Amino acid sequence: MTRRFPEALPPPVALEEEILRRWQEEDTFRRSLEATRNGRPFVFYEGPPTANGRPGIHHVLARAIKDAVARFRTMQGRYVPRIAGWDTHGLPVEIEAEKELGLSGKSDIEAYGIDRFNAVCRASVLRYKEEWERFSTRIGYWLDYDHPYITFEPRYIESVWWALGQIADRGFLYRAPKVVPYCPRCGTPLSSHELALGYRDVADPSLYVLFPLLDDSGAPTDEALLVWTTTPWTLVANVAVALRPEFLYAVVRWQGWRLVVVRDRVDALFGADADVLATAPGSAWVGRRYQRPFEWLPLPDDPPGARDRACRVYPADFVGAEEGTGLVHIAPAFGADDYALGQAHGLPMLQPVDDRGCFRPEVPEVGGLFVKDADDRLVEWLRATGRVFRAGREVHSYPHCWRCRSPLLYMARESWFLRTTAVREQLLDNNRQIDWHPPEIGEGRFGEWLANNVDWAISRNRYWGTPLPFWVCDANPDHVEVLGSFAELADRVGPLPPDFDPHRPAIDRFTWPCRHGDGVMRRTPEVLDVWFDSGAMPYAQWHYPFEHRDDFARHFPADFIAEGVDQTRGWFYSLLAISTLLGLGPAYRAVVVNDLVLDPEGQKMSKSRGNVVDPWEALATFGADAIRWYLLSVSQPWVPKRFDPDGVEDVQRRFFDTLRHTYRFLALYANLENWSPERPTPPPETRPLLDRWLRSRLHSTLADLTAEFERYELTAAARRLADFVVDELSNWYVRRSRDRFWNADGPEGAAAFATLYEALVAVARMMAPLAPFHGDWLHRALTGASVHLASWPCVDEAARDARLEERMAVARALVGLGRAAREQAGVRVRQPLPALYVTGPGVADLPAEILGIIAEELNVRRVEPVADDRRWARWAARPNFRALGARFGRLTPAVAAAIRALTDETLRAFRAGATVELEVDGQRIPLEESFLELVQEPYGELIVASDGRWAVALDPTITPELRAEGLARELVNRVQRLRKDAGLDVADRIRLGIGAPPELAEALVAHRDFIARETLALDLVVGPPPLVGEYAAVREVDLDGVRAQIGLQRVSHSSR
Repeated sequence: MTRRFPEALPPPVALEEEILRRWQEEDTFRRSLEATRNGRPFVFYEGPPTANGRPGIHHVLARAIKDAVARFRTMQGRYVPRIAGWDTHGLPVEIEAEKELGLSGKSDIEAYGIDRFNAVCRASVLRYKEEWERFSTRIGYWLDYDHPYITFEPRYIESVWWALGQIADRGFLYRAPKVVPYCPRCGTPLSSHELALGYRDVADPSLYVLFPLLDDSGAPTDEALLVWTTTPWTLVANVAVALRPEFLYAVVRWQGWRLVVVRDRVDALFGADADVLATAPGSAWVGRRYQRPFEWLPLPDDPPGARDRACRVYPADFVGAEEGTGLVHIAPAFGADDYALGQAHGLPMLQPVDDRGCFRPEVPEVGGLFVKDADDRLVEWLRATGRVFRAGREVHSYPHCWRCRSPLLYMARESWFLRTTAVREQLLDNNRQIDWHPPEIGEGRFGEWLANNVDWAISRNRYWGTPLPFWVCDANPDHVEVLGSFAELADRVGPLPPDFDPHRPAIDRFTWPCRHGDGVMRRTPEVLDVWFDSGAMPYAQWHYPFEHRDDFARHFPADFIAEGVDQTRGWFYSLLAISTLLGLGPAYRAVVVNDLVLDPEGQKMSKSRGNVVDPWEALATFGADAIRWYLLSVSQPWVPKRFDPDGVEDVQRRFFDTLRHTYRFLALYANLENWSPERPTPPPETRPLLDRWLRSRLHSTLADLTAEFERYELTAAARRLADFVVDELSNWYVRRSRDRFWNADGPEGAAAFATLYEALVAVARMMAPLAPFHGDWLHRALTGASVHLASWPCVDEAARDARLEERMAVARALVGLGRAAREQAGVRVRQPLPALYVTGPGVADLPAEILGIIAEELNVRRVEPVADDRRWARWAARPNFRALGARFGRLTPAVAAAIRALTDETLRAFRAGATVELEVDGQRIPLEESFLELVQEPYGELIVASDGRWAVALDPTITPELRAEGLARELVNRVQRLRKDAGLDVADRIRLGIGAPPELAEALVAHRDFIARETLALDLVVGPPPLVGEYAAVREVDLDGVRAQIGLQRVSHSSR
């Protein structure tokens, strides 16, 4: 029995839900893995999301990229395990737990109890795990959620300890006091790459303050250093001023003061009429003493002599003259440059701020205030003492905590660091081995970040995280033990319990005597930066090196990863930094970066703006495939893109609806003709020209698509496939071949069915990585099997015919111009015309069969190639007066006249690249393209159209004979519409009646065979109106201004 093709396609969302059920029932994902298990691995790492937040519409883009690549490689026979992962530690989880418990800050957490708090973190961390899994399933993103890596699991943590131990053994771990970005709300320092994630524009103080210089007796003088700062709160801890000794500085009179400022900033600060008393290099002030703006805190004499070295001017190469005053106040506790200068010169360090970012209670005026809230009060205090030159506010980019959004403070803290600066060159060399998409991120944003990277601060003064496996002697902090496994801990403290949990606070209770003295080894209280957690996933997902050594070896490095651009200084960096510190080279070979998904107006989505797109609503409206295709095709992944519902609908209409109609056409006629792919088909090389052309284009498209997928050019792949389906398969091949599908038993019909079937099967496979639902439905409808268990098609080089493709491309270009000429003439395509003249590259080589295709497409009696367009038109030049006026002024009219006088031959030579000169007023002026506009002026009645390469001339003459044929074609069109509206099947035979006035009736009778054949009319009656006889459907129509009646009656049903 001949297999029937399903003709009714479900709506897109229903289609996807049907396929989801099939995948689940058939366990398709597992079967695809089993089918390729012996294939060469293609390694993909999943960047772990935090499951205590919901997925958003932007996650569709990143996951569509990853899924498309994984499906493509699977179809190529590669083994692509897709291990899911969950990022479960860190501040995001702690902040949510604080909100849930009504806590605020570390003191509340410690009062509540670290053990109870961490229990809430553990319980909440996978709150939305099921929604994430459901989301991934719904968008067709296949991941192995049955065996995920979870960063809080002991086996994962043990591998992280191993990595830290290895890095320490290589000499890249140290502890030191450094100025680091510090979040007072979270009570912990951040790493430099975390810092980059949270910059926001804010209005901060801009204060110019006077520091009076002292004389030899220590008394203030009328000479003062003018210092600029945007952090007035740090002035409380000031101990020095820095300048550039080689810069030129000026002394400027101002309101009784002699102010010292870099010379390059005098005009900006004092105006052009500034009273400059003297100038000297900055070195003239080095060593001078000054009076602190706030003398509220005593200066400690630590290190010895520090008190005497304080409150002096020091040279520094970090001082600039582009803004400010060329004088920088130094507070070693609150700036990296300040700290380094303080260390270099043995300066004291004042620390008036506590861990909450508040001034200590003993600080006058501002004790207990958050430092940022104290700025205005400090400025007013300085103003009252006559020390303010200028004060205001200035908008600038300032770092905020990327999780809680609190402003960060730069504070000196003792932290644990990884010495990434020691492997800077290895980082850069490893990065050069990575295939970045786009390359400019790897070379620019990421490469520059690596070139300027600082040591990685890995310790966090928090609670829910991987505990640092560093035990420090309480008697001598130089005695440190770094443990790289739980076994090493057991060696020191005895057997660990079977349910051993390495988290705080239990881990903090493990101690042992120091091997080097009388002290006790206690764990340092910090936890690990979560970016190290996620960056260690290549090893920890396998519990390497404690288990799965072979699995790790087969799955390192990754062949491919893909995440958002924000991961440039996040996961992309931590993966590379850890693998480099371990001496293992790059952790990934290729990376695709995606940028933001914006709202339809190009605004960033945010809850405050109310423009966040609910992904579930979007999926219920459009389905996953249309959204995936839109996001992948609208622009390259690394370009910010708007989520525009109109754009998604356009994708649905242009690509998916066209494909659905094309498939339904095949299904409809295959069922009518009892055709199936098992029937004998003509060999491809013997098929008609149009079939050979489509097969050539199919395999050329396949070759291009394969290369684009392998280069991760998913946007190009999606666009190329859509163009093939819409422009070549549907709008050219199927439309040109419709009549051939009425006879599957004849060689032409058999070839057409086989060719269209082969093309649609190939399209189903080519689209499967990008649109997995529609690709699978189409493939099942055509073959009965899932496309995701099928192989990627192989390019048949024998099917490719470059010359045939070139000739058909010329034909299609000429048809496009011919249609434009018809539109210009106002003549419908159904009206035959006598001739079309064509010229351009390759036209002379077009065989008669392709000329015949052009003639049929444009409904002209003949197509005649000519050597060039001289036969029907001349070239003329129109002066561009705007360009001429700007160039020639009063000579413009004369130049314009010379341009208008240029001959057809001269202009043809100019178009071909020849140099042409104008003679104007005794001058020879070389002609330029901007001087003129070239236009074609046709001879006689011909209608001309050109695109610069090809040109056509259409003869619009309509003879009585041509008009009669045109009327017959118009009538056929009206009858076909009536057939459809009357609910007839395409194969139903009819009785047709036409009521028309004599002139129209005569024209129609002359073409009665054509009308009967095209409308499947077994009986055709033409007479005067009104219609005589019984017809089930009757309609009055207008045929080129003449009224007529048509009526039809079904006389036999199709055998469907």
